[in-house]
Amino acid sequence: MPNPMARMSVRARLTLVYGALFLVSTTVLVVTLYALTARAIEDRFGSNPISTVRPSVVEEIITSGDRARAIGAAKAELARQLEAQKQEVLAQLLQTSLLMLLAFGLVAVLIGYLVAGRMLRPLHTVTATARRLSESNLHERIALAGPQDEIKDLADTFDRMLDRLGRAFDAQRRFVANASHELRTPLTINRTVLEVAIASRRNPPETKALADVLLGNTARHERLIEGLLLLARSEREPQDRTATPLPDVVRSALDQLGEAPGEVEVEAGLEDAVVEGDAVLLERCAVNLLENALKYNVSGGRVWVRTGVRDGLAVLHVANTGKPVPSYELGRIFEPFRRLRADRIGSAEGAGLGLSIVRAVVDAHGGRIETLPRPDGGLAITVLLPAAPADRHRQRLRAGP
Repeated sequence: MPNPMARMSVRARLTLVYGALFLVSTTVLVVTLYALTARAIEDRFGSNPISTVRPSVVEEIITSGDRARAIGAAKAELARQLEAQKQEVLAQLLQTSLLMLLAFGLVAVLIGYLVAGRMLRPLHTVTATARRLSESNLHERIALAGPQDEIKDLADTFDRMLDRLGRAFDAQRRFVANASHELRTPLTINRTVLEVAIASRRNPPETKALADVLLGNTARHERLIEGLLLLARSEREPQDRTATPLPDVVRSALDQLGEAPGEVEVEAGLEDAVVEGDAVLLERCAVNLLENALKYNVSGGRVWVRTGVRDGLAVLHVANTGKPVPSYELGRIFEPFRRLRADRIGSAEGAGLGLSIVRAVVDAHGGRIETLPRPDGGLAITVLLPAAPADRHRQRLRAGP
């Protein structure tokens, strides 16, 4: 059973704790005061309430009858009146104490709420700063001023963690830049040498055949390095966000893919949908999804691509025919260097980074991916991204195949 306190804010919990402690302590004080007052009244008036009444006074009041009987009746009447007055005093004391307890309890809760808010204000500063931070403004610090207490220690620890994160991101950016240069340059040189060897008339056919094989390996290595560098870039939050229409992204991706292998038919249904993000990364995401749908297909198969808006989210939906995909494979296809066991057509083995890049791009844009196997074979992959504010009122996406 969930604990209701767990859903309350720290300020509300501190207010309840302050108020409860005050009410408990005040209740103990009122009960103790009431008991002591009742005991004092009982000790003062309970034992012999008319012991100081002189017999001559009673004789003057009573004009006839038995003297002892008259004194007994007077004592009983006076004791009843004193008991009634005692109970009235105690009741009035209890009523006043309860009213004061209620008033002071409300004041204590209000003061506890204000004090808790003031004590937790530095934590709100830490939270607001953490929400604003991203890779583009890791230089920002909390720099909390005030006494060196637990909250100040927390803020300073958070600032030191941001320093380490900033250095790590800087090192990653430098690594990607250096790797892009150091890895591409020798491969480019090798490719140029091999192309010259193939084009030369003086080389024997055996040498040209070997050069052709090496050229294919070099091309695969270039694609692998390009994919790794793109994956590293995709995992970072986009710094330059622009309004990017998804239909334009899909059209550009289709142009890049060119002729579909194995006579696979591509059917596009592109409705308006705009995403605030990096246009280059979004285009790469669409290219990889379509390329994956074409490669993992069957000869004469089909690919469906849809764009639109659903529940305030921009949607890119890609489905294809192909071999049946086991459900236990779905959790692994987005991992790097993982490939489906289904047959591929019209292409050599890739690096296994296509869908990994798709997931990295979607995560960097704050979206999510839904993947389902189609009953007739193939996959249906739906990318949902936060739509641009002006695009969230559009109609729902049409149901895909």
